[in-house]
Amino acid sequence: MKSPANKILCIGDIMLDVTVLLNRPIVEGLETRAKISTQGGGAAANVASWLAYASTPSFLIVRIGEDAAGQTLISELDAYGVEHLDRIIPDSNTGVVVVVVGPDGERTMFPDSGANSGLGLSDLPDLSQFAAVYLSAYSLINSESRAGVIEIIKAINAAGLRIILDPATVGVLMEVGVATANDWLTFIDTIILNEEESHFLTGKENPVDAASKLLTKVNTVVIKRGSNGALGQHRGDQLIQVAAKKTTVINTTGAGDAFAAGFIKVWANNGPLIDALESGADLAAKCVALIGARPLVDTESLPTN
Repeated sequence: MKSPANKILCIGDIMLDVTVLLNRPIVEGLETRAKISTQGGGAAANVASWLAYASTPSFLIVRIGEDAAGQTLISELDAYGVEHLDRIIPDSNTGVVVVVVGPDGERTMFPDSGANSGLGLSDLPDLSQFAAVYLSAYSLINSESRAGVIEIIKAINAAGLRIILDPATVGVLMEVGVATANDWLTFIDTIILNEEESHFLTGKENPVDAASKLLTKVNTVVIKRGSNGALGQHRGDQLIQVAAKKTTVINTTGAGDAFAAGFIKVWANNGPLIDALESGADLAAKCVALIGARPLVDTESLPTN
């Protein structure tokens, strides 16, 4: 049976998130009580999960370790309806990230890529079933995956599929530098990033100026602005801005991934940019009202339109 024309291939990491929720600032050297929980994470896995939640078929390239955490994460993907190929890497741990969430909802992350390292062409499924590709730059920044992911990108470009890139965080982008990160823009169609990342890549503090500079290299730019909403622009078209949706902010982890999924749902079908931005803002608002980076697995509204 022919696969749905709107299926999205997601490339990047799958992680176990260990979330540490604080009710007061940390005082070094002193015990700080916290609410600690575990959830599935990893930018690409989060995007694939939110896409499935939004009734958009998704396929995630997955590499896990020989441990219980990996099996738990695979079971969670199955619960969402995310398609995947199982790749268990011997003598390796499943990726883990510790997420410390402060009283204001902001988070600091400590990642260990684990089995995610080493992606290559052997991990790539048949490309004929996909409409577009989401690529997390975490896999490009990882020195053990970079060469293999570049080969994957070449295959995707040869297949004529559009790539939407999330450049990851400034903290990890600094590992490769501005010049290398900008070189990656030559093989993508669209970039979706936050203000800090746009400043890093362009040197422009004003997001409108940053978008203008990025459009010299890519066809579409989307800049997430947190509580200030988001802006987007196609090359040669007018800039569009949308407001953030009203919600209760509990935890910002995964909000950008949820936004990306909402945006991609419309973008992959060549929908209007304003609709894609509004769709992204809708899912981001749902995400920040939850603990963790994904929709609740047992929610009765999974999936939803």
